[in-house]
Amino acid sequence: MAALWKYNKLSIIFTFICALFYWSFAYQLERTDFIKIFGLWIGLFFLTYKIIQTNPNNSKLLAGIALGFRIIFLLATPNLSQDFYRFIWDGRMLLEGFNPYLSLPETWISQGNSPILQAQELYTGMGTLNGSHYTNYPPISQFCYLIAGVFSGKTILGSVVVMRLLIILADVGTFFFGRKLLRMLHIPENRIFWYVLNPFIIIELTGNLHFEAVMIFFIIWSLYLLQKGYWYWAAIALALSVSVKLIPLLFLPLFFQKFIVGLNHISIKNRFLKLIGFYSIIILVTVLLFAPFLSSEFISNFGTTIGLWFQNFEFNASIYYIIRWIGYQTIGWNIIGTVGKILPLVVIGILLLLTFFRKNGKTTQLITVMVIGICSYYFLSTTVHPWYLAVPLALCVFTKYTFPIWWSFVIILSYTAYIHPDFKENLWFVALQYSIVFGIFIFEVFKNTKRVSLKSIYN
Repeated sequence: MAALWKYNKLSIIFTFICALFYWSFAYQLERTDFIKIFGLWIGLFFLTYKIIQTNPNNSKLLAGIALGFRIIFLLATPNLSQDFYRFIWDGRMLLEGFNPYLSLPETWISQGNSPILQAQELYTGMGTLNGSHYTNYPPISQFCYLIAGVFSGKTILGSVVVMRLLIILADVGTFFFGRKLLRMLHIPENRIFWYVLNPFIIIELTGNLHFEAVMIFFIIWSLYLLQKGYWYWAAIALALSVSVKLIPLLFLPLFFQKFIVGLNHISIKNRFLKLIGFYSIIILVTVLLFAPFLSSEFISNFGTTIGLWFQNFEFNASIYYIIRWIGYQTIGWNIIGTVGKILPLVVIGILLLLTFFRKNGKTTQLITVMVIGICSYYFLSTTVHPWYLAVPLALCVFTKYTFPIWWSFVIILSYTAYIHPDFKENLWFVALQYSIVFGIFIFEVFKNTKRVSLKSIYN
């Protein structure tokens, strides 16, 4: 009994300190105070590790702690990201009957006739860069913003609370289906806590209101349904994920072997029919969800905004920064306009190689190449915001790879850019971040490849 009391007391102490740190993050933090951010970040990761380590089989306790940490942020206005102001703007525009894809916030502000409440405050909050570009958030995301407008269309904090509740519900769903999927794959269920208790996830998604949480819920749900054999429902769930953020489109080629090789108990004809049906449902549902907004103007605006991410914006990149440096040395100017068009083609090539030249027939193999595929995309991207890592982090708990977990820790180095009021990256910190990530990634690839090779030899 004494040992049990000591065991519980340690957990209570760790949890209480974490709660204080999260409270400080939520209500007492300035984005420019990197020293404080870094100190809290290190403390939260260490204490979270100890909480999981001391309660490896107490899922109810860990789940309750994860939920409690999220509730701490409930009434906080995000202080590390300003994207939520645009979310609220889009939701209120929809509520007033306007298509958010067809107009710019800066146009409404300059004309002084915005149809929504708190327009100037929202525009000031999102910033001129955001307000001068068309929205690129897909329909399910827009629906979430609309819900915030319906339940709280008059106060910014009220809208924040509604959106935060949606994100928390999504994480609850990820926990529920993630545990079921881990159980089906014969992987320890407590690995799910490296997602739901990860300080990076709690701060970037619940705290900063990034809807990757909703996208991840649909991805995990889709994989669970696919493992159960309900490929048609899995296709619908994956389409919903695409309609939150477009990033799951990268995964579509990777499902090829899951149907053609993984379903070897049925005829090859039926395998191809199911594969075609899977892709067809995804395309159909996605188009139907976009249908209310479709027009030639929408396609032009949406495509232009997406293109900006490849050919204009730069932040926290890795391989691209090396290519950019080479460009400056050889040509004398920034070659993002050219490289931004080539790198996506390289990513497509990598995805096709992973699709056809790696074994992906089993669900664990499929999820593994999903992790490698999306990380390859980020390694070659011109812009890698911290919250982007939520997807590979969520997926890696179903694999033998841990480098996304380490990346979720060192990604905090990207926030050194906010030390300067005019936003300036310190490339030494960027280099340190990626040196650690690439080092662990290469080590794990070598280790897991060697393990597979030895297994094939002895079998």
